[in-house]
This record gives sequence, C-alpha cells and structure tokens, in this order.
Amino acid sequence: MTSQEGLSEMVRHFDASKAKGIDATVQMKLTGIDGGDYHIMIKDGAAKLVTGHADQPNATVEVASKDWMDILAGTLDSTAAFMNGKLRVSGDLGLMMRFQSMFVAGLATR
Repeated sequence: MTSQEGLSEMVRHFDASKAKGIDATVQMKLTGIDGGDYHIMIKDGAAKLVTGHADQPNATVEVASKDWMDILAGTLDSTAAFMNGKLRVSGDLGLMMRFQSMFVAGLATR
C-alpha cells in the first residue's frame, strides 16, 4: 500500500461522531520514499483528502512515510513516535489529540 492509499484508507475510516464542531485542516508532510504533501479537511462531519499544501492548516504533521504507514498498521505507537522525534506536530495540539480518535484508532483493528 502506498502512503496516499494509506491516507485514503484512513479517511474512509473517519468517525464523524468524534469530529463534532471541528472545522479544520491538517497538513500531512510525509518524507522519504513514497512521501508527499497532502492535507485533510475536516468540516460538517466529513473528511476529505487533498493532494498538496493547504493555505493555512490548523496543524501540520511531519513524519517519514514508512513510519506513518507503521502507525496506521498499529505496529508503531503514535505517542512513542512523537516522543522519539519520528513524528513532529506543529499548530493546534488539541486538534491533534482528537485527530487520533477520529481516524487512526479504527485502522489498526481492521
């Protein structure tokens, strides 16, 4: 699975009940082989994946593509990745705390 496919799969597992009241954009900067720039727009109980840079993201995640795929697969804990510097987050940290429950939680259990 490519990183773009992984992000698309993540968006398909979006839990709208966890996103009430959120109108935000999260920039995803995936580095390394199979990396790229994407952003996820969350609004009106829906999430949409877009290729490229967002004009004014509320938060930005920077991570190696391989590490992000491991997080999605459940083989790398996102908190551990953050603490070890593999996952860098800037912007609205409160949003990012909710981000995990909106998306990632549903993927590792599939």
